[in-house]
Amino acid sequence: MSSSSTPHHSATKKDGIPLGKIAGVPVYLAYSWFVIAAITVVFYGPSIMEYFPGIGYWGYLVGFAIALLLAISVLVHEMAHALSARAFDWPTEKIVLNLWGGHTQFENFTASPGRSVIVALAGPASNFVIAGIMWAVTSTGMLTGVPRMLADILSLANLVIGIFNVLPGMPLDGGRLVESAVWKATGSQDKGTIAAGWSGRIIVVALVIWFIVVPFLKGQFPDLMYTVVTVLVCGFLWMSASASIHHAKLRSRLYLVSAAGLAEAAVGVPNSATVADVLDIAPAGSPVVVICGPDGKPQGVVDVAAAHGVPAVALATTPVTAVAHALAAGAYVPEWSKGQELIQYLSRLEGNEYAVVDHNGIVTGLLRQQAVVTAITGKQARRSGRA
Repeated sequence: MSSSSTPHHSATKKDGIPLGKIAGVPVYLAYSWFVIAAITVVFYGPSIMEYFPGIGYWGYLVGFAIALLLAISVLVHEMAHALSARAFDWPTEKIVLNLWGGHTQFENFTASPGRSVIVALAGPASNFVIAGIMWAVTSTGMLTGVPRMLADILSLANLVIGIFNVLPGMPLDGGRLVESAVWKATGSQDKGTIAAGWSGRIIVVALVIWFIVVPFLKGQFPDLMYTVVTVLVCGFLWMSASASIHHAKLRSRLYLVSAAGLAEAAVGVPNSATVADVLDIAPAGSPVVVICGPDGKPQGVVDVAAAHGVPAVALATTPVTAVAHALAAGAYVPEWSKGQELIQYLSRLEGNEYAVVDHNGIVTGLLRQQAVVTAITGKQARRSGRA
């Protein structure tokens, strides 16, 4: 499958069982892999027992060996992505083997159309190499029985994996070809990703027609497992292609995300101020008033309605902290932050409000999470409540 670039986040138990590191790259076996392993055993076990009558129930163990060999083939495929990316100084975060094969996850890097193609096609190329080696080995006639069958299956499986992955659509490696071609022609990676996502959807439709609809129209009814696997694979490809399109559309709006541009005007006051001080600065609730600690760092935001609710006789003696809600620890951003950098920074902060500060640490605005979401999606938040 095609590789992905994501913000760095440490591995968790959700990644699966850690298998160690290869060439410095952490490798995980997702729990979902055992599903495809079980399917492989159930599919091949009876056939092996029938083809080798004397093997008995050991045929199921051979079926599991096939699952392991396929997993190793996928691992080689993903390592080819990782090692080719290393030539361009793209840091690899991890490799995960799962139900759908596997994926290589990179940390942040700067890509280009040419480099993207090289890294993407390194995976299928490794499968073609394995298929060629296995074909050469079996051609010598040195292997017989179960070893020969395993070599034949490994050769055919890698040939199929290689061909399947070069199909020109996301999330397959061949989708990077479409993405890079459109990217090179338009100068926009996002347009390339959207085109590759639509190519992926077209491939899914073609696969469904070819493997299910056409045989059905001819009166040929594939067995249940064959149909289920086809539907599952096509469903996964469709969802992944759709996700690629969605994420590309979001990325194309990142230029709208700016701390200075999206923030509401705000001023900072020390936490020793009173409600009277706040009402002098912002009698109508504008600008937003942010409370700062002795070190100058933002601590909270004044609730103007609560401030107006304080009796007049108590305005000068009521501390501003009594009419404010706290900001999460460290919830402030530089006013020059924007785009992907700002999104990644906010993802590490708690809460949904962030003070905006200038180069001198002076509060200049208040950025609300919803403003960022609206800028990226172009959709206003739905209002809840009774009419």
